[in-house]
Amino acid sequence: MSNKTEQQAKEEILGLVKEYCETYHNVKKPFEEGQRIPYASRVYDSAEMVNLVDSALEFWLTSGRYTDQFEKQLADYLGVKYCALVNSGSSANLLAFMALTSPLLGERAVRRGDEVITVAAGFPTTVAPMIQYGAVPVFVDVTIPQYNIDVSMLEEALSDKTKAVMIAHTLGNPFDLKAVSGFCKKHNLWLVEDNCDALGSEYTIDGETKLTGTIGDIGTSSFYPPHHMTMGEGGAVYTDNPLLNKCVRSFRDWGRDCVCPSGHDNLCGHRFDRQYGELPLGYDHKYVYSHFGYNLKATDMQAAIGCAQLDKFPSFVERRRYNFDRLKENLLASDDSAHILDKLILPEACADSDPSWFGFVITCKEGVDRSRVVQYMEEHGIQTRMLFAGNLTKHPCFDEMRAAGEGYRVVGELTNTDRIMKDTFWIGVYPGMTDEMIDYMAKTLTMAVRV
Repeated sequence: MSNKTEQQAKEEILGLVKEYCETYHNVKKPFEEGQRIPYASRVYDSAEMVNLVDSALEFWLTSGRYTDQFEKQLADYLGVKYCALVNSGSSANLLAFMALTSPLLGERAVRRGDEVITVAAGFPTTVAPMIQYGAVPVFVDVTIPQYNIDVSMLEEALSDKTKAVMIAHTLGNPFDLKAVSGFCKKHNLWLVEDNCDALGSEYTIDGETKLTGTIGDIGTSSFYPPHHMTMGEGGAVYTDNPLLNKCVRSFRDWGRDCVCPSGHDNLCGHRFDRQYGELPLGYDHKYVYSHFGYNLKATDMQAAIGCAQLDKFPSFVERRRYNFDRLKENLLASDDSAHILDKLILPEACADSDPSWFGFVITCKEGVDRSRVVQYMEEHGIQTRMLFAGNLTKHPCFDEMRAAGEGYRVVGELTNTDRIMKDTFWIGVYPGMTDEMIDYMAKTLTMAVRV
């Protein structure tokens, strides 16, 4: 029988985990040209692995102390009052939208048939909750080379059924928050910032620099491995509005009315003395449901990884900006810069913003075959990605609605959206990339438009 205390045994295990990670995981090899460069990858060290095993040894499994720590730590970083950890960025978008449908919001609640202004050039889970609920997405075009909503179309998209605007900051590049938030305030609309690809991006509005995701009514994040930070799967919803926070947490936790955290009972002191709906007086408040909700909580093991990632996060943002700038400068400072600009449209940051870039997005000019450029990049070891759906309304999931001519609206022409679908792709700038990788990508892209 071991003479070790539980704490001693735990410290020994965690010490071995740290040694294992540093010996077998954090081994960096010098880059060689032609070596595969993914568009994104996890960046971590022994701190994440030690936290993960620490949480596993505790074996609480569901949301617990690490979840509480992560929610507080992320809220502090963002400068918001409330943060709810969830199991994915897609779930975060679902909760952000569903919170707007709560009867607790009265006349401002989104109801079936109400309209939400958005864009089709993005990731589908920004739009999916609207359609699944029965709201009507109203699509407007985007601009190139910012790849964000064309704010000149906002007033034309407005109708007496409009209740909200829900759009993403594309690949870390903030949309025009001054115009969009001003439009929402003018017409008393909700603004949801899908911040899943932009955590750490900054925007200056009314003389104050704020982090994206905190300027609208609700912000969302994703912690999927390619994203700005990771916990494997995971996401977050954040807000300064206490009522929206209450709605988000209710929908996340089965739709329940009770706010007691897991493992705690009767924090309010009124568990058995209230009446709800048509239930009997004194019905157990832990089993009272104010919404038709879900179970979208994350595990404490995910949160444990996230806590370690958040400690590193400012350095991730700094490196993403550095990599983006180095790649663009390489393309513009070379002897081939005139040729590059003749063939490609390079990305530009939104005015008044400092993006935490998720990727380096490129549009091929007329006469340049995207397929050929992408194939050349891939053949030379550089992973590429399309700008997500391109034009979401062209996908099979829209077949029935497109055929019926109902379920969504398009305002104006989606000219740039269609062009993105045909001519645009992007490559990575994730913080694990070295200068050698960035320089090789610039050289390869230059060659790709020459062949």
